[in-house]
Amino acid sequence: MSNPQQLRYSKEHEWLSAVEDGVATVGITEHAANALGDIVFVQLPEVGDSITAGETCGELESTKSVSDLYSPVSGEVTEANQDVVDDPSLVNSAPFEGGWLFKVRVSEEPKDLLTADEYTTFSGS
Repeated sequence: MSNPQQLRYSKEHEWLSAVEDGVATVGITEHAANALGDIVFVQLPEVGDSITAGETCGELESTKSVSDLYSPVSGEVTEANQDVVDDPSLVNSAPFEGGWLFKVRVSEEPKDLLTADEYTTFSGS
C-alpha cells in the first residue's frame, strides 16, 4: 500500500489534495478504508456547509462499525461526491481516485498535516 506523495494526511486518516484555485479534495486513506472493512453507507457534508479542521463533518458505515469523518481543513464545502453516496464501495476500491469524498474551499489549513512519508510512519502502512 503506498500513499501518494502529492497529498497531505491527517492523523484521523483523511487525505487532502493540493489546493487549486482555493479548492482541495478530501478523502480517506487506503489504510483507513482497509481498517473499516466493506463500506456500505457514506454521509457527507452538504454543499455550502462550513466545516472546521479536526471536527466531524460526516460518517462512514461499514459492515464492522460506524466511523466519524473528520475534516482536515476549515472552509466551505463546494462539492460532495454523489458517486460514493450511490456506491460506497468506491471508497474501498479507489480511495485516492473515484472514492474521494468532498471538495472544500479552504479558508485555513492546519500546520499539522503529514507528508506521505510521515503518514506512512504514523499509520504503519
